[in-house]
Amino acid sequence: MIDQVLTYIKEHEGQNIERLKDFLRIPSISTASEHDADVRKACHWVLDLLQGCGIEAEMIETAGHPVVVGDSGPVECGGPTVLLYGHYDVQPVGERDLWDAEPFEPTEVDGKIIARGSADDKGQVLTHLLAAEAWKKVAGKLPIRFKFLIEGEEEVGSPNLAPFIEEHRERLACDYVTISDTAKFDGETPAITYGTKGMLYKEILLKGPVNDLHSGSFGGTVANPGNVLCNIIASMKDADNRVTIPGFYDEVVDVSDQERAMMKELSFDEAKYAEMLGVSGLHGEAGYTTLERRWARPTLDVNGLFGGFMKPGSSTIVPAKMGCKVSMRLVPNQDPDKISKAFDDFVKVAIPPGIELQINNHAHCAAYMCPLDQPALQAAGDAVETAFEKRPVLIREGGSLPILPMFKKILGAESIMVGLCWPNCNAHGPNEFFHKFDFWGGIRFSAQFMQNLAAK
Repeated sequence: MIDQVLTYIKEHEGQNIERLKDFLRIPSISTASEHDADVRKACHWVLDLLQGCGIEAEMIETAGHPVVVGDSGPVECGGPTVLLYGHYDVQPVGERDLWDAEPFEPTEVDGKIIARGSADDKGQVLTHLLAAEAWKKVAGKLPIRFKFLIEGEEEVGSPNLAPFIEEHRERLACDYVTISDTAKFDGETPAITYGTKGMLYKEILLKGPVNDLHSGSFGGTVANPGNVLCNIIASMKDADNRVTIPGFYDEVVDVSDQERAMMKELSFDEAKYAEMLGVSGLHGEAGYTTLERRWARPTLDVNGLFGGFMKPGSSTIVPAKMGCKVSMRLVPNQDPDKISKAFDDFVKVAIPPGIELQINNHAHCAAYMCPLDQPALQAAGDAVETAFEKRPVLIREGGSLPILPMFKKILGAESIMVGLCWPNCNAHGPNEFFHKFDFWGGIRFSAQFMQNLAAK
């Protein structure tokens, strides 16, 4: 039956491109209230597609934007149940002048569909919806039980997703979650991402004198918030770029020999990587490769500094206030709560008399890693190889996806992340694109993935 399904997909390639364009024309910007109607329109678009091919689905309201939930129903083979997670909301356009075409009027250039949301995540999630549709049209049913959870708040941090999943945990129960919201390793190499980092995001605020002071008249008599902040930041790392916060590395597990071997096999050119980033050289924790530092080692970075005199010219002051924002990317086994407390304690110890400290917390999530021996991971790899005629590489991701530990905690399900877009697809930036080759390949992959899981 899979051959007939793949034939159906091939015969509808042109039609499916037009449907993708229709989806992309909806400016479903979740962070802008003036687009609330558009967000709801995109939600209905997804709902209509699922219901139109005979999959039971409904739109469920949340405290924010609605969620589409669907279920293909039980199957005789009794294979694993898979939950597809994706999102129909998109990022704002940003600077319109940087776009070569209208962000919400899809344009084809060199085989790419350029539009906001084409890669993140409308194009990628649509591949799975169209694969399910193909199975329904050809066979009348899917080979496994496939559930759907498509939300409209991912681009604003999914504030209502965790309580939604908690409330509907029985309805969403599954063996695996599948997600296509990551990327390929490069334009030519498909990839399955098996791990992401966690994150802590902190804001340090220091307050000294009641107002800015003349540095000549008062300098050297009070603690300068700027000097104190610089000392704190400088003390957070040693000469080998290791974080000095006590306990920071206590639970860190080094990469396995298997993972290290997989990384060495990847076609990764450090010189080209540096050139792409516009830097003269690479820098990081001593004793580890660039890929290890990107994917498997915890990091600490200053994201911004603010306060004091910042205008052109000079103003000799002791600033009354200074602040900075710091993010830490965590790896599996690191406890965000433990690291958060260790960070706060580290900063508090460094505060001299005359300085008031405030620490604000802006983000908090654990890392996630799918065990490499999961049967669904093998099934996904085989499906990618069939669809793209190239074996995918297994990679980690330096970014964070809070939904992954959430799915593991609430549903007990491992996540299978198959990236379909190029890593330089300009997601969140101007001229975001999704290649038609990858769009069609993604539909084939998803259809084959269902078949492979049914055979497990």
